[in-house]
Amino acid sequence: MRRNILIILIAALPLSGFSQSLFDKFEDLDEVTSVVVNKSMFNLLAKIDVEVNDPEARDFMDIASSLKSLKVFTTENKKIGDDMRASVNSYLKSSQMEELMRVKDKDANVKFYIKQGRDDDHVSELLMLVTDLNEVEADGRKIETVLLSLTGDIDLNKINSLTKKMNLPEELNKAGKQE
Repeated sequence: MRRNILIILIAALPLSGFSQSLFDKFEDLDEVTSVVVNKSMFNLLAKIDVEVNDPEARDFMDIASSLKSLKVFTTENKKIGDDMRASVNSYLKSSQMEELMRVKDKDANVKFYIKQGRDDDHVSELLMLVTDLNEVEADGRKIETVLLSLTGDIDLNKINSLTKKMNLPEELNKAGKQE
């Protein structure tokens, strides 16, 4: 019996890091801008001495200390954007993520996915895919696709403070509960 459990655990180990390895292929592409922040950086941010009377700063410190990773990949290349979309679709088929919401308008298509956390207010992973962007420029480049992956113990009630302090896409605020 122990041997069977050990075999199952060894077989399941590669799946635990699946999301990281699947999206990491975009990090080294020349036509992709990537930002990767790991747990050590979030721990460092959480230790920074800030005004504790500021509720927004306190929320940021709380959420930063509970994050494992943040990965943001952007590209203006349509082919790479299609590959990002295909990678997300492949990941969604094999993960326990559920669609939280989607927004489609003339400027972009935005999709949010979450993996449930310890309760209804927490998620262990938040995935955002923005495609078909129109007229969005960054450093003189027209952005086509944005892929964002955030993992950790994410409190949806505090996501607003994280987007402001780390200059993340404002669409993430829609994933949290509005007060």
